[in-house]
Amino acid sequence: MTDQVRQHVQGERRCETDDEADGAIAARRLRRVYERGGRPFRPKKRTVAVEEISFTVPRGTIFGLLGPNGAGKTTTIKMLSTLLIPTSGTATVGGYDVVRDERQVRRRLGVVLGGDRGLYAKLSARDNLTYFGNLYGMTRAAIARRTDELLDLVNLRDRAGERVEGYSRGMKQSLHLAKALLHDPPILILDEPTIGLDPAAAVDLRRAVAALVPDHTVLLTTHDMYEADALCREIAIVDRGLIVAQGTPTELKARVAGERRVVVATGQALNGRAAAIDAQLAVLDGVRGVSQALDARGGTELTIRCADTALTLDGALAILRGHGATVSGVRIVEPTLEDAFLAIAGRTFE
Repeated sequence: MTDQVRQHVQGERRCETDDEADGAIAARRLRRVYERGGRPFRPKKRTVAVEEISFTVPRGTIFGLLGPNGAGKTTTIKMLSTLLIPTSGTATVGGYDVVRDERQVRRRLGVVLGGDRGLYAKLSARDNLTYFGNLYGMTRAAIARRTDELLDLVNLRDRAGERVEGYSRGMKQSLHLAKALLHDPPILILDEPTIGLDPAAAVDLRRAVAALVPDHTVLLTTHDMYEADALCREIAIVDRGLIVAQGTPTELKARVAGERRVVVATGQALNGRAAAIDAQLAVLDGVRGVSQALDARGGTELTIRCADTALTLDGALAILRGHGATVSGVRIVEPTLEDAFLAIAGRTFE
């Protein structure tokens, strides 16, 4: 047993620091390093999966962890769910230390890691939930009541008697969520719950997740920017084992205000007028850049990157009218969370 673990297992005690009082999950300078090798004449190879991560998830909210593959998201949630011991730093779930109070943390936590593992394919959905309810020590009446409630929540009531081996991926993911909720934990960790799902299944699962708050607290990792924007009250962007930005979706997108775009389609090619129109658009207040491209119908599509879409649109329409150009369509493109990540971390999601 390492000194670090020995320091953590000296009894069970509820954490009540000021920072953690209002947080269902709190991570403080959490770090995880893997060491491999160490044979004679061969030095150990160190891989830093999580450099140093700190955040607090307010109770009754959905908090998102976003980042590219290998950023450290899954390692972080494994430490929070007691599956990995941190190399250094501390974390609490429901006020209990994830290393010292492992049993108390697991009582208050439901985890969905996805995939086919964790379910018994030869059993029905109802039998799966009954089996796991018995493992949790629930009474027969409580298992029956919770099973019916959860099958309704995830829209599996009509298929509850079928073997899980015949379920689609979306149905299995829904059953994973029901299983995580079976013992009615106040806190849930969901690791990319909609990955690989078809659009309809993803919509159903997002609806079920959204219905969990404010009665539950959810920590969500995802690669889906729409999903994060729609569900999360607050988001932390993780890259190379560090949190590089944190805030509400609106706050994060505001950091790339210069990436708002006005797209104007004309009914015809601009030809000899293109250079003059470009030059006039480029000097409008707040314009960051202008590009032109021919569309499938032979017209021209102008894309104007700007800070103020309303002001830019008024100016652009006036310039086009002055050159006798016909406008066939206009749209405003607001910055996305992926735009925010690109601006913050300097690279796109993988």
